[in-house]
Amino acid sequence: MSVVRTEVIDNIFYISLNKPNKKNAFDPEMIELLTQAFLSVGQLKNVAGVYLSGAGDCFCAGADLGWMKSMVNYSLEENIQDSEKLFDMFLAGLHCPLPVVGYFHGYVMGGATGLAAICDIGISEENTKYCFSEVKLGLAPAVISPFVMAKMKANFAQEYMLTAKLFGSQEALGSGLVNYSESQQNCEQIIDKILNRLLKNGPEAVKETKKLLREVNPSQVASFKKITTKVIAERRVSQEGQEGLSAFFSKTKPNWLGV
Repeated sequence: MSVVRTEVIDNIFYISLNKPNKKNAFDPEMIELLTQAFLSVGQLKNVAGVYLSGAGDCFCAGADLGWMKSMVNYSLEENIQDSEKLFDMFLAGLHCPLPVVGYFHGYVMGGATGLAAICDIGISEENTKYCFSEVKLGLAPAVISPFVMAKMKANFAQEYMLTAKLFGSQEALGSGLVNYSESQQNCEQIIDKILNRLLKNGPEAVKETKKLLREVNPSQVASFKKITTKVIAERRVSQEGQEGLSAFFSKTKPNWLGV
């Protein structure tokens, strides 16, 4: 069973994170498959939009922490190369030629907020919880930062990233991270309406409009690849990063909490 399911239904390209037993946490396999899915959109015929969602009880818990912890055994250069693949996944989603509609439920944690940020239209169930949890683990929300800062209001992003605050769907809406915060039933209706609207528009006009919107956006996201991937690579192998990850797995408190 693939950890990323893709299919075209009624001229919409569906991408689903499909590792519910792991809360859809992404690892190298999922990153590669998501990147391929986003890059394949340009070759699809008669498709009006992309719908991104997650199987199971949450959208995505972020990066698989077991994978992150294992990177201590890799060199800094290998860590940077690995982080660049993650950056390229977000960039492929951001530059997807068709509108990306994202549906978020349960939890959207850590790196998963980067997937929320690259969506053109985000619909969030009202009980969904969000968190930039990296600093709690001695890490940094490095790779996702340019994507998130291009989407969210800066004052919200700064508070949430620096404090690792768990925030709700309404706050995600107010911050600009998502477009809607509604009940599950209302979310389903909104998604149907949005996808139906996309189906009624001129496909080439939509592509050109999305391309234009990305070009006039003042944020130069791609230019931050080198600095962001270096920061997360260094944090992964740092003493503090490994301490934070070890504390998470052992269900103990990291040493900076005075234990």
